[in-house]
Amino acid sequence: MSVSMFDEALPRGERDGVGLRVGAIIDRGGEVLLLEAHSTGPIQLTRKLPGATVEPGESVAAAVIRGVRDETGLTVTGIGRHIGDFDYLSPAGKPVRRLHFAVDVASTGPILLTAHAGYVWAPLDGELLVTPSIRGILQTYKDLVYR
Repeated sequence: MSVSMFDEALPRGERDGVGLRVGAIIDRGGEVLLLEAHSTGPIQLTRKLPGATVEPGESVAAAVIRGVRDETGLTVTGIGRHIGDFDYLSPAGKPVRRLHFAVDVASTGPILLTAHAGYVWAPLDGELLVTPSIRGILQTYKDLVYR
């Protein structure tokens, strides 16, 4: 499914009250970029993929490009295949659908963080400190790209 097909579904999601978020898989030779949140306690938080909320009137593709730029400083040069999505409830209890795409970037560095404490390039076949939903997305990506 292409990004443009999701753009066609965007008004339906807005009408149905489902918020859309996007996540980007940036691959550097079998390692993916994961962002680390600021921790306020002793519990280690899970890492996340770069991404953004799709703003009203914004296309899915524009949200992917903006999310990667805003969270990492990297420039998306191409949006590849749709890897998968999942639904969840936001902290405010609102339904959200998160769409994930493989992306190409002009360069994998430097990483310029704006809202995160750190980042790692995590090997796809290593221990990933991510949620089960993101683990499933990354496994699908690995199966598609590295089979």
